[in-house]
Amino acid sequence: MGFVPSQQRLPLDEVLVGDCIAAMNALPAGSVDCVFADPPYNLQLGEASLLRPDQSRVDAVDDAWDKFSSFASYDTFTREWLSACRRVMKPNATLWVIGSYHNIFRVGSALQDLGFWILNDIVWRKANPMPNFRGKRFTNAHETLIWASRSAESKGYTFHYEALKGGNEDLQMRSDWFIPLCTGDERLKGADGHKVHPTQKPEALLARTLLSATNPGDVVLDPFFGTGTTGAVAKRLGRRFIGIERETVYAEAARARIAGVVPLSQASLLVSPAKRAEPRVPFLSVVEAGHIRAGEVLTDERRRFKATVRPDGQLGIGPVVGSIHKIGALVQGLPACNGWTFWHAERGGKPLVIDAYRTELRAAMGAAG
Repeated sequence: MGFVPSQQRLPLDEVLVGDCIAAMNALPAGSVDCVFADPPYNLQLGEASLLRPDQSRVDAVDDAWDKFSSFASYDTFTREWLSACRRVMKPNATLWVIGSYHNIFRVGSALQDLGFWILNDIVWRKANPMPNFRGKRFTNAHETLIWASRSAESKGYTFHYEALKGGNEDLQMRSDWFIPLCTGDERLKGADGHKVHPTQKPEALLARTLLSATNPGDVVLDPFFGTGTTGAVAKRLGRRFIGIERETVYAEAARARIAGVVPLSQASLLVSPAKRAEPRVPFLSVVEAGHIRAGEVLTDERRRFKATVRPDGQLGIGPVVGSIHKIGALVQGLPACNGWTFWHAERGGKPLVIDAYRTELRAAMGAAG
């Protein structure tokens, strides 16, 4: 039985059964923080079956929901659901859409025509892709995600750069993600032992998208909900979700799956503030607070270079005077340097990075606030 939400109520943490365009048009405008869309790929399969070398049949996507009469009809459908998404997105919301070579280029063109602003395309490299059994093409080992803001003017969208970097060995997160396919216990199967859904996405893929572009409490819309991967991950990560699915069997599987998800603790979901959003603490404040004294000598961690702290918060090497960053760059012969992480003070016979004092002052400022 289908359900169309009221204009006055946002159906949070619900799975709506019905046409995604009609359901989205019934939602309040500007009501969601993020969209994750896994639309039909329009695979255009020309053969009835594909066999492995041992003559066993490959489980291909041949469901009615993935079939369109022509590229034109698929393009019309794409523009309609993207337009419906754009209407319900908040001004700084972002949209993720995933696809294969069959459809992602057509989706990207529609996105740009409708006024979305593409931020990145992400290559999802599959750790265990299905081989090309006929040996006539390259193995399809990836899918593409497009990440887009609502418009070019949307500058305040969420992106947790520092958190992603911290979880990636302090390296910037790249646009190629190596994540395994959905297998094992995560793959939903029916009583007959067959897959409930042919293209169920791995939870790790959804987790990375939501952790990068949403905050706890944000509302995530998935107009092609399938078996509810977006909802399951959203619930675990403290986000709210709205799922839309036209196939009752998928919707029922999604509800049962999500009901068994245990959310993570609020403490584990706290979002670290972005460096640029943290209070600015000049080195002079560290000196004025008495953490480092005027006249004290700072060194690098290996004690190769030395500089003297001046009462005005600058460093001096002989007649040369400058900021902690300028002097740090000068002694290394580099164009730039982060003085906070380069310079150390001697404490208890060991070098202590001066950024520890900046962190302490920031914590005090936050407590006072």
